[in-house]
Amino acid sequence: MTLDNLNDSEVKDSANADRWSVVAVSLEGTSHQKRDLPCQDAHYWQLAGDGVLVAGVADGAGSVSLSEVGSAIAVQAAVKAIAAKLAESGIPDDDEGWSALLTVGFEDALVAVKAAAAARNVDLRELSTTLLIAVAIPNMVAAAQVGDGAIVVANKKGTTISLTKPPMDESLDLTTFLTSQNAMDALQICLWEGNPAQLAMFSDGLQMLALQMPEGIAHAPFFAPLFKFVSEAQDLDVAHQELEKFLRSPRVCDRTDDDLTLLLASLAD
Repeated sequence: MTLDNLNDSEVKDSANADRWSVVAVSLEGTSHQKRDLPCQDAHYWQLAGDGVLVAGVADGAGSVSLSEVGSAIAVQAAVKAIAAKLAESGIPDDDEGWSALLTVGFEDALVAVKAAAAARNVDLRELSTTLLIAVAIPNMVAAAQVGDGAIVVANKKGTTISLTKPPMDESLDLTTFLTSQNAMDALQICLWEGNPAQLAMFSDGLQMLALQMPEGIAHAPFFAPLFKFVSEAQDLDVAHQELEKFLRSPRVCDRTDDDLTLLLASLAD
Protein backbone atom coordinates (compact mmCIF):
# COMPACT_ATOMS: atom_id res chain seq x y z
CA MET A 1 0.00 0.00 0.00
CA THR A 2 1.13 3.57 -0.63
CA LEU A 3 0.17 6.88 0.89
CA ASP A 4 -1.24 9.45 -1.53
CA ASN A 5 1.09 12.36 -2.28
CA LEU A 6 3.67 10.59 -0.34
CA ASN A 7 10.38 12.95 -1.97
CA ASP A 8 13.13 10.41 -1.42
CA SER A 9 14.40 9.62 2.07
CA GLU A 10 17.87 10.37 3.32
CA VAL A 11 17.75 8.34 6.53
CA LYS A 12 16.20 4.90 6.72
CA ASP A 13 14.64 3.69 9.93
CA SER A 14 12.46 0.64 9.57
CA ALA A 15 12.41 -2.98 10.63
CA ASN A 16 10.24 -6.05 10.82
CA ALA A 17 11.20 -8.50 13.53
CA ASP A 18 9.78 -10.09 16.64
CA ARG A 19 6.26 -9.44 15.33
CA TRP A 20 6.52 -5.64 15.26
CA SER A 21 6.86 -3.68 12.02
CA VAL A 22 8.22 -0.18 12.63
CA VAL A 23 8.51 2.77 10.23
CA ALA A 24 9.76 6.08 11.65
CA VAL A 25 10.83 9.43 10.24
CA SER A 26 12.22 12.64 11.74
CA LEU A 27 12.77 15.56 9.39
CA GLU A 28 13.34 19.30 9.53
CA GLY A 29 10.34 21.55 9.10
CA THR A 30 10.06 24.13 6.36
CA SER A 31 10.87 26.94 8.79
CA HIS A 32 14.14 25.18 9.67
CA GLN A 33 14.94 24.64 6.01
CA LYS A 34 14.55 28.36 5.33
CA ARG A 35 16.90 29.23 8.21
CA ASP A 36 19.32 26.36 7.47
CA LEU A 37 18.71 24.81 10.88
CA PRO A 38 18.99 21.09 11.67
CA CYS A 39 16.10 18.88 12.62
CA GLN A 40 15.75 19.15 16.38
CA ASP A 41 13.45 16.13 16.68
CA ALA A 42 14.71 12.61 17.28
CA HIS A 43 13.33 9.09 17.59
CA TYR A 44 14.71 5.73 18.64
CA TRP A 45 13.29 2.28 19.18
CA GLN A 46 14.44 -1.16 20.18
CA LEU A 47 12.94 -4.64 20.10
CA ALA A 48 13.30 -6.06 23.60
CA GLY A 49 12.06 -9.60 23.07
CA ASP A 50 9.27 -11.44 21.31
CA GLY A 51 6.43 -8.99 20.88
CA VAL A 52 8.09 -6.30 23.02
CA LEU A 53 8.71 -2.88 21.51
CA VAL A 54 10.32 0.05 23.33
CA ALA A 55 10.06 3.29 21.36
CA GLY A 56 10.64 6.98 21.92
CA VAL A 57 10.23 10.40 20.35
CA ALA A 58 11.86 13.65 21.49
CA ASP A 59 11.49 17.26 20.36
CA GLY A 60 14.31 19.66 21.17
CA ALA A 61 13.39 23.20 22.15
CA GLY A 62 13.67 25.55 19.19
CA SER A 63 14.94 28.44 21.30
CA VAL A 64 18.19 26.82 22.52
CA SER A 65 21.51 26.05 20.87
CA LEU A 66 21.94 22.28 21.31
CA SER A 67 18.40 20.97 21.33
CA GLU A 68 19.13 18.43 18.58
CA VAL A 69 21.82 16.98 20.85
CA GLY A 70 19.50 16.87 23.84
CA SER A 71 16.68 15.18 21.97
CA ALA A 72 18.91 12.48 20.46
CA ILE A 73 20.67 11.71 23.74
CA ALA A 74 17.47 11.67 25.78
CA VAL A 75 15.47 9.36 23.56
CA GLN A 76 18.29 6.87 23.11
CA ALA A 77 19.13 6.81 26.82
CA ALA A 78 15.53 6.27 27.84
CA VAL A 79 14.83 3.47 25.37
CA LYS A 80 18.09 1.68 26.15
CA ALA A 81 17.55 1.95 29.90
CA ILE A 82 14.05 0.50 29.69
CA ALA A 83 15.11 -2.29 27.33
CA ALA A 84 17.99 -3.19 29.65
CA LYS A 85 15.67 -3.24 32.65
CA LEU A 86 13.25 -5.52 30.80
CA ALA A 87 16.11 -7.87 29.93
CA GLU A 88 17.19 -7.92 33.57
CA SER A 89 13.85 -8.15 35.35
CA GLY A 90 11.27 -9.15 32.74
CA ILE A 91 7.83 -7.70 32.13
CA PRO A 92 6.37 -5.94 35.20
CA ASP A 93 3.45 -7.73 36.81
CA ASP A 94 1.58 -4.74 38.24
CA ASP A 95 0.89 -1.05 37.66
CA GLU A 96 3.49 0.01 40.20
CA GLY A 97 6.15 -1.98 38.38
CA TRP A 98 5.22 -0.46 35.02
CA SER A 99 5.29 3.08 36.41
CA ALA A 100 8.67 2.42 38.00
CA LEU A 101 10.01 1.05 34.70
CA LEU A 102 8.92 4.12 32.75
CA THR A 103 10.26 6.45 35.43
CA VAL A 104 13.67 4.77 35.22
CA GLY A 105 13.77 5.61 31.53
CA PHE A 106 13.11 9.28 32.12
CA GLU A 107 15.55 9.47 35.01
CA ASP A 108 18.32 7.85 32.96
CA ALA A 109 17.56 10.18 30.07
CA LEU A 110 17.94 13.21 32.33
CA VAL A 111 21.22 11.90 33.74
CA ALA A 112 22.53 11.42 30.19
CA VAL A 113 21.49 14.92 29.11
CA LYS A 114 23.06 16.46 32.21
CA ALA A 115 26.31 14.61 31.49
CA ALA A 116 26.27 15.86 27.89
CA ALA A 117 25.76 19.45 29.05
CA ALA A 118 28.60 19.15 31.56
CA ALA A 119 30.93 17.63 28.92
CA ARG A 120 30.21 20.60 26.64
CA ASN A 121 30.44 23.10 29.51
CA VAL A 122 27.03 24.59 28.71
CA ASP A 123 23.92 25.23 30.76
CA LEU A 124 21.53 22.30 30.90
CA ARG A 125 18.85 24.48 29.33
CA GLU A 126 20.76 24.43 26.01
CA LEU A 127 19.83 20.74 25.63
CA SER A 128 16.14 21.15 26.49
CA THR A 129 13.86 18.53 24.98
CA THR A 130 10.50 16.88 25.39
CA LEU A 131 10.35 13.09 25.70
CA LEU A 132 7.73 10.46 24.87
CA ILE A 133 8.24 6.75 25.58
CA ALA A 134 6.06 3.71 24.89
CA VAL A 135 6.50 0.06 25.80
CA ALA A 136 4.16 -2.11 23.75
CA ILE A 137 3.48 -5.80 24.29
CA PRO A 138 0.68 -7.97 22.84
CA ASN A 139 -1.72 -7.28 25.72
CA MET A 140 -0.70 -3.83 26.90
CA VAL A 141 0.85 -0.47 26.06
CA ALA A 142 2.60 1.58 28.74
CA ALA A 143 3.10 5.21 27.71
CA ALA A 144 4.79 8.18 29.35
CA GLN A 145 5.41 11.75 28.29
CA VAL A 146 6.90 15.06 29.37
CA GLY A 147 5.98 17.99 27.14
CA ASP A 148 3.89 18.06 24.00
CA GLY A 149 3.29 15.57 21.20
CA ALA A 150 1.24 12.43 21.83
CA ILE A 151 1.09 8.63 21.82
CA VAL A 152 -1.87 6.91 20.17
CA VAL A 153 -2.88 3.25 19.93
CA ALA A 154 -5.40 1.39 17.79
CA ASN A 155 -6.94 -1.83 19.09
CA LYS A 156 -7.85 -4.90 17.06
CA LYS A 157 -11.28 -3.44 16.33
CA GLY A 158 -9.74 -0.33 14.78
CA THR A 159 -10.67 2.02 17.61
CA THR A 160 -8.10 4.81 17.97
CA ILE A 161 -7.23 5.92 21.50
CA SER A 162 -5.00 8.73 22.79
CA LEU A 163 -2.79 7.42 25.59
CA THR A 164 -1.00 10.69 26.22
CA LYS A 165 -1.69 14.18 24.95
CA PRO A 166 -0.22 17.68 25.01
CA PRO A 167 -0.91 19.40 28.34
CA MET A 168 -3.78 21.81 27.76
CA ASP A 169 -2.11 24.61 29.72
CA GLU A 170 1.09 24.57 27.64
CA SER A 171 2.02 26.99 24.87
CA LEU A 172 5.11 27.28 22.70
CA ASP A 173 6.66 29.48 25.39
CA LEU A 174 5.63 27.38 28.38
CA THR A 175 6.42 23.82 27.35
CA THR A 176 7.66 21.57 30.13
CA PHE A 177 10.88 19.87 29.08
CA LEU A 178 12.76 16.89 30.49
CA THR A 179 15.27 19.44 31.77
CA SER A 180 12.64 21.56 33.55
CA GLN A 181 12.66 21.56 37.34
CA ASN A 182 9.11 20.21 37.45
CA ALA A 183 9.63 17.57 34.76
CA MET A 184 9.00 14.50 36.88
CA ASP A 185 5.97 16.11 38.49
CA ALA A 186 4.60 16.79 35.01
CA LEU A 187 5.25 13.23 33.79
CA GLN A 188 2.13 11.69 32.24
CA ILE A 189 1.86 7.91 32.58
CA CYS A 190 -0.87 5.82 30.96
CA LEU A 191 -1.13 2.04 31.34
CA TRP A 192 -3.54 0.77 28.68
CA GLU A 193 -4.64 -2.84 28.94
CA GLY A 194 -5.80 -4.26 25.63
CA ASN A 195 -4.56 -5.82 22.42
CA PRO A 196 -2.70 -3.22 20.37
CA ALA A 197 -2.82 -3.53 16.61
CA GLN A 198 -0.95 -0.33 15.77
CA LEU A 199 0.89 2.40 17.63
CA ALA A 200 1.74 6.00 16.68
CA MET A 201 4.05 8.48 18.39
CA PHE A 202 4.65 12.00 17.13
CA SER A 203 6.14 15.37 18.01
CA ASP A 204 4.14 18.56 18.30
CA GLY A 205 4.66 19.44 14.64
CA LEU A 206 1.85 17.01 13.82
CA GLN A 207 -0.46 17.44 16.75
CA MET A 208 -2.76 20.00 15.10
CA LEU A 209 -3.37 17.51 12.26
CA ALA A 210 -3.48 14.35 14.35
CA LEU A 211 -5.46 15.49 17.39
CA GLN A 212 -8.73 17.24 18.03
CA MET A 213 -7.50 20.16 20.08
CA PRO A 214 -7.60 21.35 22.78
CA GLU A 215 -8.98 18.06 24.11
CA GLY A 216 -6.13 16.03 22.60
CA ILE A 217 -8.45 13.33 21.22
CA ALA A 218 -6.99 11.21 18.43
CA HIS A 219 -8.39 12.25 15.02
CA ALA A 220 -9.35 8.87 13.62
CA PRO A 221 -9.46 9.94 9.91
CA PHE A 222 -5.82 11.01 10.18
CA PHE A 223 -4.65 7.72 11.67
CA ALA A 224 -6.78 5.20 9.77
CA PRO A 225 -4.82 5.33 6.48
CA LEU A 226 -1.49 5.51 8.32
CA PHE A 227 -2.26 2.44 10.40
CA LYS A 228 -3.48 0.56 7.32
CA PHE A 229 -0.30 1.62 5.53
CA VAL A 230 2.08 0.31 8.21
CA SER A 231 0.10 -2.89 8.76
CA GLU A 232 0.21 -3.73 5.03
CA ALA A 233 3.79 -2.63 4.35
CA GLN A 234 5.86 -5.39 2.77
CA ASP A 235 9.13 -3.58 2.04
CA LEU A 236 9.79 -1.36 5.02
CA ASP A 237 12.56 0.62 3.31
CA VAL A 238 10.06 1.58 0.62
CA ALA A 239 7.50 2.31 3.33
CA HIS A 240 9.97 4.68 4.97
CA GLN A 241 10.37 6.58 1.71
CA GLU A 242 6.60 6.82 1.29
CA LEU A 243 6.14 8.07 4.85
CA GLU A 244 8.75 10.77 4.33
CA LYS A 245 7.05 11.83 1.10
CA PHE A 246 3.80 12.11 3.00
CA LEU A 247 5.37 14.27 5.70
CA ARG A 248 6.91 16.53 3.05
CA SER A 249 3.67 16.80 1.07
CA PRO A 250 1.68 20.06 0.79
CA ARG A 251 -1.21 18.64 2.79
CA VAL A 252 1.14 18.42 5.79
CA CYS A 253 3.58 21.28 5.17
CA ASP A 254 0.81 23.75 4.34
CA ARG A 255 -0.47 23.28 7.89
CA THR A 256 2.78 23.14 9.86
CA ASP A 257 6.32 24.46 9.38
CA ASP A 258 7.76 22.75 12.47
CA ASP A 259 10.07 19.73 12.59
CA LEU A 260 8.13 16.51 12.14
CA THR A 261 8.53 13.11 13.74
CA LEU A 262 6.16 10.21 13.21
CA LEU A 263 6.79 6.68 14.43
CA LEU A 264 4.33 4.02 13.30
CA ALA A 265 4.32 0.43 14.49
CA SER A 266 2.11 -2.55 13.72
CA LEU A 267 1.90 -5.84 15.59
CA ALA A 268 1.47 -8.95 13.46
CA ASP A 269 -1.26 -11.38 14.46
